[in-house]
Order: sequence, then structure tokens, then C-alpha cells
Amino acid sequence: MNDNAETATVTALIAAARKLSENVGQMSFAPPVSHVYNPLEYAWAPHEQYLRRFGGERKRVVFLGMNPGPFGMAQCGIPFGEIAAVRDWMGLAAPVGKPARENPERPVEGFACTRSEVSGKRLWALFRERFGSAEAFFAGHFVANYCPLAFFDAARNLTPDKLPRRESEPLYAACDAHLRELAGILQPEWVVGVGGFAEKRAALALQGARIRIGKLLHPSPASPAANRGWAEAAARQLRDQGIWD
Repeated sequence: MNDNAETATVTALIAAARKLSENVGQMSFAPPVSHVYNPLEYAWAPHEQYLRRFGGERKRVVFLGMNPGPFGMAQCGIPFGEIAAVRDWMGLAAPVGKPARENPERPVEGFACTRSEVSGKRLWALFRERFGSAEAFFAGHFVANYCPLAFFDAARNLTPDKLPRRESEPLYAACDAHLRELAGILQPEWVVGVGGFAEKRAALALQGARIRIGKLLHPSPASPAANRGWAEAAARQLRDQGIWD
């Protein structure tokens, strides 16, 4: 792909992410949600760096997560953003600000965060083991989140599927529209939902598109199956679906 095409792809990704951030940033959520984080606002600098570094060409496979984890994307703006993987493997680092209302139970420390995002650690370790360098992985793959917002009930992480319908419907509509736009920009053969929620949303949002929908066991430590050799199970799933050789 020539430089002009790469620049156009990155420009489109950045514009789409900004639009999504603006759309969901106007939404309000009632208790039990106590705090809402939008890392596409306060952690925009590393997110833009991610898009510019790794989003500049068509991708065969897009892995789709659910929403930011409290010690991953909520800290550094990168999907499944385990700090060590983002900083040391991807070579990304940029200043991170603070959300408008910071949760004292889940402070944003940016790249100084010492807590590990286990899901991200497992996911990026699998990709590193198979591809070696980040550049080799991102040559044909990309990782995104369906929803850019993190929700908290004090110290408890709330996932989008726990929201009442009056709040989830407009949120899903904005996220569906962004996913369709992302797919139009990157033109993947596969969109692989990391976990059942992401797979379901991808199938609904991309219905009628000439894109194959895959599924990957979520690497969360909350899943007993993920704690029994997740990397081996995930690699086997990807091979069985024909996504990897």
C-alpha cells in the first residue's frame, strides 16, 4: 500500500474514533453506575499514536474486545492495554490525562500504573509468541474495542451488557455505527469477537457485510476456562475456524 493510501486509512481511523468519542461522551448513565471513563478523551494521545503506528493498512483480521478494562485501556488508551505490552512490545508511550470525574477507587495513573491487566497480558503474549514483533502482528491484524467507555460502581467494574435497555440501546447504536465504519476502513476478512458479547455485537452490527465473524475465548481471569491454558485453547480456536494456519 502506498504512503497516500496509508495516510488516508489512518486519517479515517482517527476521524472515526473522534466521532465515536464525541457521540458516547454525551450520554448519561444512572446508578448503580458511579463513574464513567472515556479514555478516547483523556488518553487520546496514546490512542492516536496506536492508530498512526499500527492502523495504516488493510487488515485481514480484526480482534474485537468488549470495553476498556480498569488497568488496561482505562489507563493507557490502548485496547487490552497491558502496560508492559504496550510500552515494551508495541513501543508506545504518551502522556495520559485524567477523566472529568475520577473514581477514587480506580485512579488513572497512565503508564505509571503497576497493576496488570491480565486479559491484555494473555492476549498480547499469544500474539507475541506467534508473530515475534508487533510490526509482524499488525501487518495483518488489528485489535479494537466495541465500546470505548469503562463503567464503575465504586470499585466494581460494570460491563455494558449490565446496563438497562434505555441506556444500552443508544450506546450500542453508536458503537455499532463505529464498528461498521471501522470495518469499511480496514476491510477485514474476519472480525473475531473476544468473548461472547463482542461476537454477538459484531454479528448484529455487520449483518449483511461480506465479513466472517469468529469467536475467541475471553482471556479474563474471571473465566474458569481461561485459567486452564488459555493460550493453547485460543490458538486452537483460531486454527479450527481457519483464521490462523
